[in-house]
Amino acid sequence: MTLAHIIAALHLLTLGIGYGFAWMRARALANIKTTADLGNVFFADNMYGIASLLWIGTGLWRAFGGLEKGTDYYLESTAFWVKMTLFALVFALEIYPMVTLIKWRMHLKKGKQISLAPASLLSKLTYAEVLLLTAMVFVAVLMARGVWV
Repeated sequence: MTLAHIIAALHLLTLGIGYGFAWMRARALANIKTTADLGNVFFADNMYGIASLLWIGTGLWRAFGGLEKGTDYYLESTAFWVKMTLFALVFALEIYPMVTLIKWRMHLKKGKQISLAPASLLSKLTYAEVLLLTAMVFVAVLMARGVWV
């Protein structure tokens, strides 16, 4: 097994892990009743964040680190650009939940009150991210099979 195989496997594993924790965060946000319920949200959010960093890191390494088909293959692939557009949409949708959850953590640490009113919207945004991640998987399969080159 080569380094390219290991990084590819890690890329796929972190996708599955992140996908699961994104779903878990969305469900936890949808079920919030009190601040006591935030432990599940924060745990899922932390794991989703760690998986995302590993997923992005291994993806960049695969595309631009000389491990796979080469940078030119990716930059000239329509499927790659569709996948990156979907990623940009996921990232854009994640900004509000990320900022809100950071603020909630800071407020709780300082003993301040927080409003849980945004929880429903955060849940919906996270579910939208999950749908976009699903679309990314389908586009990645097309890219791996040489479709939309």
